[in-house]
Amino acid sequence: MSPTPALFDLSGRAAIVTGGNGGIGRAIALGLAEAGAAVAILGRNETKNEAVLADLKALGARCLALRVDVTERESLAPAFERVESELGGIGILVNNAGIATISGGVLQEEPEDWDKVIATHLHATFLLSKLAAESMRARNRGKIINMASIYSLFGSKLAPSYSAAKGAVIQLTRSMAIELAPYNIQVNAIAPGWIQTDMTVPVRSTPWNDEILARVPAGRWGQPEEIAGTAVYLAAHASDFVTGATIFVDGGYAVR
Repeated sequence: MSPTPALFDLSGRAAIVTGGNGGIGRAIALGLAEAGAAVAILGRNETKNEAVLADLKALGARCLALRVDVTERESLAPAFERVESELGGIGILVNNAGIATISGGVLQEEPEDWDKVIATHLHATFLLSKLAAESMRARNRGKIINMASIYSLFGSKLAPSYSAAKGAVIQLTRSMAIELAPYNIQVNAIAPGWIQTDMTVPVRSTPWNDEILARVPAGRWGQPEEIAGTAVYLAAHASDFVTGATIFVDGGYAVR
């Protein structure tokens, strides 16, 4: 009998997905639930939270949706504690919440926009990972998955704060992977390419769209569901000897 199902079975595990109410986050939340995990989504939009909660319940998953802005530091620990009280000890954390400011470059970007992007991608990832790591260490087991980007590798003259934040996420991932390995906690990152989400709608209606398609060997935009499989892999036993890695899911964009 093939051992493959057991490698990807998340039954009995509890997960948090930030920004889990839409796009890539929603796809990951549903993917984890389909693999057997109990899933909590943290998001700012209550209506979108409830819609994804209904989707999770339709899968038969134990689930929870909390209205949380990850840039509000004082809200993170209470949210984490509530999830653990209702779903059990967190074994999987997906730091997915993100925003982007297309400022046109450093000369145009306002300091407050820079601060908000860095806080959403980097500060929140650090703070939530710290909470999760403390909980996971007590059980000597855990998975932390950080959302990087192809712009973790490439610079962006149009969105410098986004590129800077995503580059830092990879270095934070590597640093945590080293520190937490003795506690059997694996920390990895996923770097999506150009994925069809609400956040990328403006790009698809500009000439930039043609440039993107010309560079992607797959010749198309990716779908949010195509990120979910990598997240399930990094959350499961199948990746127990993988840590500090960044997996590009980009249709080959970063190869060129």
